[in-house]
Amino acid sequence: MGMEAVNTGISDADSVEDDETEDDQTVEASGDPTLGQVLLAVEELWPESLAEDWDEVGLVVGRPTVPVTKVLFAVDPTLAVIDEAIEWGAELLITHHPLLLKGVNSVAATSAKGLAVHRLIEAGTGLLTVHTNGDSAVGGVSDVLADAFGLENVTPLTVAANGLPEEGIGRVGELRELMTLGDFAARVFEMLPAVAGGVRVAGDKDGLVRRVAVCGGAGDSLFDAVRASHADVYVTADMRHHPASEAREGATNGRPYLIDVSHFASEWLWLPAAAEALGNVLADQGYDVEIRVSSTNSDPWDFILTPGGD
Repeated sequence: MGMEAVNTGISDADSVEDDETEDDQTVEASGDPTLGQVLLAVEELWPESLAEDWDEVGLVVGRPTVPVTKVLFAVDPTLAVIDEAIEWGAELLITHHPLLLKGVNSVAATSAKGLAVHRLIEAGTGLLTVHTNGDSAVGGVSDVLADAFGLENVTPLTVAANGLPEEGIGRVGELRELMTLGDFAARVFEMLPAVAGGVRVAGDKDGLVRRVAVCGGAGDSLFDAVRASHADVYVTADMRHHPASEAREGATNGRPYLIDVSHFASEWLWLPAAAEALGNVLADQGYDVEIRVSSTNSDPWDFILTPGGD
């Protein structure tokens, strides 16, 4: 699957009813939301209460009173992504990953993170983080993965402490029909953006799978929940050697099989859905905001060497 900029094409002009007064139409069609009003829409979709205790989500840079006409979604707040947002004229950059997850005592422009903060402030571009609250919410990262892989009867892998029963980290569901592990891994590969790391698979290529657990981003801390879900295969990113090895050693009849994907790729799929969802909420409120998904590949790897062969 290729990766390219996505524009939602949402315009509030489509939502104006014919029987509204001309003055009302003028107000709705010309009104831009403030950053603060966009934050309220984001909170409606991805409540900060759903974020994990260790996480840092919310507004990082920006004045709530500033009007917003353009919003860019991206996985990472890298300098290249920030430059893309600034060059496009976005007043707000929404990223999945935090810029400042750990505490800092300086944002001097002598470091990459400090330079990122300076560029954003100097350009008047706000930065907002939607991280594990975006993972946990209905329609979040793992919901999008589950839908892309063709899963049905989907439920959370771990239920959110402060959310609805259908909210939480990870998802588990069932394929409509049995598939071989090899065929399902090929489906995963085809649905994700093409990155250097590709897809790694552990298990019998001809083994049959139907029940699938997924977790966008790093999910090798969830193996207990995966085993409890009786999943035939688990799709996640950043699987470390020891957790993966222990999962294989403790597997029942070889299951759950493991599919390890790119962290960036597993979360990028959520961006178009998130952009569309935010655009719809703002349009329902009468706001005309242009929303786009970044075309920058922020996966850190450039190439991979493999022994080749089947």
